[in-house]
Amino acid sequence: MNEERSPDIWTCLWRGWRGRCPRCGAGSLFSSFLKMRSHCPACELGLEPFRADDAPAYFTIFAVGHIVVPLVLVFERYGGEPPLWVHAALWLPLSVVLALLLLPRIKGAVIALLWAHRIAAPKPSTTGSYDPSA
Repeated sequence: MNEERSPDIWTCLWRGWRGRCPRCGAGSLFSSFLKMRSHCPACELGLEPFRADDAPAYFTIFAVGHIVVPLVLVFERYGGEPPLWVHAALWLPLSVVLALLLLPRIKGAVIALLWAHRIAAPKPSTTGSYDPSA
C-alpha cells in the first residue's frame, strides 16, 4: 500500500471496528482482548501515540444503555409487569454480553479515528519535575 496516501475515514473506522490496523487493514490492533499493540505487525505503524483512554468505555456505556433501556421499558409495558428478578435475569446478562462485544470494537474504531485525524497523545516531558507543593 502506498504510505503517502491514507485510506479514507470510513475505511479507517471499519478497519478499527474489526480490530485491524487503520493504515493497512492487515495487522491486528490488539495482542489480547483490549491490550493494544505498540505497532502493527504487518506495516510497522506505531500505534502507541494513539491512546483511546476512557472514550471507548463511555461510548460503550452509551450504546448499551440505548439498546437495553428501551427493551426494558417495552418489556415492562407489554410484559405484564414482571417481577424484578425477571428483569435482573434478562437485562444484566444482556448488558454484560453487549458491553463485552462492543468494547473492543469501539476501542478499535476510536484508535482508528485518532490515527486518521493524526491526534496523538503528547509525549511525556523529560524536563522539569513534579512539585506537589506548586
